[in-house]
Amino acid sequence: MSAPSDYQALPAGLPVPEDDGACNHLRGRPLPPVMLPSTDSMGMALSDLPGLCVLYFYPMTGTPGVPLPEGWDMIPGARGCTPQACAFRDHFAELQELGVEMVFGISTQSPQEQAEAAERLHLPFPLLSDERLALSETLRLPTFEVEGRQLIRRLTLITRDGVIERVFYPVFPPDRNAQDVLEALRGGTAAPGN
Repeated sequence: MSAPSDYQALPAGLPVPEDDGACNHLRGRPLPPVMLPSTDSMGMALSDLPGLCVLYFYPMTGTPGVPLPEGWDMIPGARGCTPQACAFRDHFAELQELGVEMVFGISTQSPQEQAEAAERLHLPFPLLSDERLALSETLRLPTFEVEGRQLIRRLTLITRDGVIERVFYPVFPPDRNAQDVLEALRGGTAAPGN
C-alpha cells in the first residue's frame, strides 16, 4: 500500500461512524489522576486541569512516507487525524477567546511519533501520549485494534475544572470537529455531542 501524498485532505466516500453508545458514561465524570507524557516535555496529570479545556482523542496521525495500515480508509472514523489537528490549530485563538485555557490532542501513539506530528503541523498546543492505555482504560474509552496496535476512537471532551462537561462522539467529519466545539462553547447546537 502506498502512503497518501496529502494527509491534510480527506478522501471522498469515507464511511461514517455510528454512535454505539460507547461514550454515554463520560459526561459528569471527573478526569482521573493519570499522568501522560506530553510533547511540551512536561507530563500532564489530567485531574489537575484548571478551568475550561478541550481534549480531542484521535486514532493516529499519518507520517509522510509511511503507509497507512491496510484498509485504513474503510474503518469508520479512522481517517482524518491530521485535518482534525490542523482545524484545532487554526481555531486555537478563537477557542482561547471563548475562555478555553488548554487544548490537548491525545492518542496511543508514542511521544516520539507525536513530537514529529506536533512539529510538522506547527501545533500551538501539546499532544499527550496514552501509549500504555492508562487513561483509555480508566475512562473506558472506545478503542479498536489495527495491525496489533490499540487505537482510540475519535472523540472530543470539553472539561471544566477537571470534570467532563460535554462529549462529542462520534466525531465526523474530523475537520469539522473544532468548529463544532466552537459552536457548543458559543451556546449553539453543535452536534453530535451530549
